Amino acid sequence: MSSEVRQRRSRIAALDVIRGFALCGILLANVQPIAHTDGAPVAVAPESLGYTWLGLFVEQRFYPIFSLLFGVGFSLLLRSAAERTARPRLLLLRRLVALLAMGAAHHLLLWQGDILAVYAVVGLVVLLPSAWLPRRAVAGLAAVLLVAALALVPGPIALVPGLFLLGSALTRYGVIDRLERSTRVPAGLGLLFAVLAVPVAVLQLEQVRFSLTLALAGLLTAGAYICGMLVLLRTPLRRALEVVFAPLGRMALTNYLSATVLVLLVAPLVGGVPHEWPAGTVLIIAGGVLVVQWVWSTLWLGRYLQGPVEWLWRWVTWGRRPAALRTGERAGAGQERRA
Repeated sequence: MSSEVRQRRSRIAALDVIRGFALCGILLANVQPIAHTDGAPVAVAPESLGYTWLGLFVEQRFYPIFSLLFGVGFSLLLRSAAERTARPRLLLLRRLVALLAMGAAHHLLLWQGDILAVYAVVGLVVLLPSAWLPRRAVAGLAAVLLVAALALVPGPIALVPGLFLLGSALTRYGVIDRLERSTRVPAGLGLLFAVLAVPVAVLQLEQVRFSLTLALAGLLTAGAYICGMLVLLRTPLRRALEVVFAPLGRMALTNYLSATVLVLLVAPLVGGVPHEWPAGTVLIIAGGVLVVQWVWSTLWLGRYLQGPVEWLWRWVTWGRRPAALRTGERAGAGQERRA
C-alpha cells in the first residue's frame, strides 16, 4: 500500500475540518496581539458592538478546540507509532522537543504570544507521562485538572493540560474513531453546551468573576462549535466544509506560523495603533490572511502530501525523510527521468 493511501486512510476527515475552523477563529483573536509589536501590554479593545460580538463568539472560544485536538493527535500518533516501532514514546519525545524548538524560535523572532512552546512543555510534562497510564486514569486526571484550572487560575494556559488529557482520553476510549457515526449525539451535546453557555456568557458581559466566566463560556462555546461542525458534516454541506476548512486544517502548523508573518507585513500598511483598530478592520485583515492561506494550502496539497513545516516535523519525529510528493507526481517524475 502506498504511503499516500495509508495517510489518507489514517486521517479522520472531521478532524481536519474542525482544526481548520479553529485556526480561523484563533487568527481572528490573534490579529491585534500579533500586530502590537512594541512589547507593551495590549490595551482593552474599544467599546463597540463589533468587539462585543467578538468577545462572545471568538475570544477564548477556539484555543480549547486546538488544545483538545492536540491531545487527540498525540494519542493517534502514539497508536500508530506503537504499530511501527518498539519505542513509540521516544518518537513522541522527539516530536515534542522539535515543537519546543519551533515555538521558541517563533517566540524569539516573531511574536511573544506564541503558544507552540507552551504546548510542547505541557506535552512533555503531562501528555508524555500519561502515555504510561490506563485510559481511565487519563480521563479522571483530565477532569481533575480542568476543574482545578477553573477554580484556581481560570485562563487559557491553565486549561491546556486538562484539555490535552481530555483529547487523549477521547481517542483511547474510541470516541474519535466513532466521531462521524452519529448525528443525534453531537446534536444533543451541542444543544446542551449552547444552552449552558448563554447564561455564562451573560455573566461574562456583566464582568461577574470575569476570568472564570470567560474561561467557562469559552469551553462551553468551543464544545458547541465542535458538535455543530460534526452535525453539519452529516449534511449536504459536508463537501463545502471540507473544501473551505480541510486545507487549512491539514496545514495548521504551517498556517499558524505563516499567519504571524503575514499580519506583521500587513499591520504597517493599515497604520494606527492595533488595539484601536475597529472590529471591521480586524475582520478584514484576518479574512485576507485566511484567503491567502487557503489558496496556498489548496495548491500545495494538490501536489504534496502535507505542508512544508508538517513535513519537517514528521521527518524529525520519525528520524527518516518522509515522502513529499503525491504518488501521481512521483510516478510522473520517474517516467520523465526514465524517458
